[in-house]
Amino acid sequence: MVPGPGRTTDTPGRSCLLCPADSGESRQYTPTPLFDSLPARDWSSMQTILKKSTDPMSVSADAIVVFVPQPAVLSGPSAVADAALDGLVGACVADGEITGDAGQTTVIHTGGLISAARLIVVGTGAGTVDDWRTAGRAAGAKATAIKAREVAAAPGDAAGPLVGAMVEGFGFGAYRFDRYKSSPGTSLDELRVYSLEVTPTQLRRAGWVADAVADARDLANTPANDLTPTALAARAAVLADRTPGLECTVLERKDLQKLNAGAILSVAQGSAEPPKLIVLRYTPKRSRAAGEVLGLVGKAVTFDTGGISIKPSSGMEEMKLDMAGGAAVVEAIGLIAQLALPIDVVAVVPATENMPSGTATRPGDIVRAMNGKTIEVINTDAEGRLILADALTYAGTVAGATRLIDFATLTGAIVVALGEVYAGLFGSDDAWTAAVRRAGEAAGELCWPMPLHPGYAPLIASTVADLSNAAAKRQAGAVYAAQFLREFTEGLPWCHVDIAGTGMIGGAGTGFGVGLMLALADGLAETRSR
Repeated sequence: MVPGPGRTTDTPGRSCLLCPADSGESRQYTPTPLFDSLPARDWSSMQTILKKSTDPMSVSADAIVVFVPQPAVLSGPSAVADAALDGLVGACVADGEITGDAGQTTVIHTGGLISAARLIVVGTGAGTVDDWRTAGRAAGAKATAIKAREVAAAPGDAAGPLVGAMVEGFGFGAYRFDRYKSSPGTSLDELRVYSLEVTPTQLRRAGWVADAVADARDLANTPANDLTPTALAARAAVLADRTPGLECTVLERKDLQKLNAGAILSVAQGSAEPPKLIVLRYTPKRSRAAGEVLGLVGKAVTFDTGGISIKPSSGMEEMKLDMAGGAAVVEAIGLIAQLALPIDVVAVVPATENMPSGTATRPGDIVRAMNGKTIEVINTDAEGRLILADALTYAGTVAGATRLIDFATLTGAIVVALGEVYAGLFGSDDAWTAAVRRAGEAAGELCWPMPLHPGYAPLIASTVADLSNAAAKRQAGAVYAAQFLREFTEGLPWCHVDIAGTGMIGGAGTGFGVGLMLALADGLAETRSR
């Protein structure tokens, strides 16, 4: 895709279950030695321990976390801490240092008055789920910054869902990517949660969510010389191997040729790395949504140079992150399977590099997509929509999805429009689009509805082919890309989530989309069971 300001993003062993019967090239993947050297993060290796108590003041820990609302009022554990510290917390409230704003943190050295060396006071704002998730994120980041290894958190009488959101956020905030450093930083070993309200199931689920998001961030942050399409396929195979109900099939170049998947093949032909179409299918023991198959599609360009329409060199290193959508989809279906949600889900992730070479697709070339439509390639840096085109067709016609949602770092235009707070949300079905938006709000992954209208159709027209992949007019870039993708959705209810601004911030992956997809699957299973 054409970059916007500050962004150089693009515009166990069984036969193949989802590809044509005469295809002899698809095969189940096992971990490669390369990927074995880059194990996926297991956030749950930091023990999360539930203590049926609200008072951690006498326990041994590097830091104790207490929470205060806005306006700051001390009660429960924060009041106990204040009394133990001879009114020091109250003094910080009185002088305005502790405000209670969501995510606002104050570190107090305890001087031996309580067992922990530091007290971390974190604001919970108005006390919404989002506020508690923000508070947890701030607490995790601060605990990591002060190099704490054992942390006790006392959320007082906060309800179980709020405590769960705090634990999710704590995992998000404590995240680090330092596997390539010669001297990695101190890691958090243990989080003890002192609560009478949260259940072990709620706590375990929160930890698994944090784990999946961390895995997605690790995949996005891993450099492209290690995280190739083959390595991403290997990660998907590892996930399927260890998760009941989850199966992985990988389609190779020859499979894609037999499927006439000319769009993804055209992007891949400039690279020495072979493309993969990664297919993960989760089948529950019993589905509450009979006849429904949720289709998740994620763009995974493991490195995007722009191809012949090469990007500016400044910032191009961030293009290892152009597979953030695919990473989120892989980890989301793994999480859905781990939680054994009662809904059938299929994930389709097209994985390739976009490189310039003597074999690369040229501007002006015409390619034929899997659904038979021809595409004039105007700009080879608008490659994400090409690989998604074949993936969406595959998900709807071969894999059996009944409704679709795709995630992609697709356009710099969406960053200009919405920045890094909201993802762009496009949909062909009002009810489905509303459900996706609600799921994003529940997960703290915000999406803003954007227009699709027949009036934008001229932007995807070509004089020599059915479609063009880049418009002559520099306008409505994110809308144009979504309008293009709609041509490959087979008339199914479909949403496109453009995460170019939210999926990669400050040159690092965020894992955006994992929580949204989980909430969406939860809601779909619940709605269909009524």
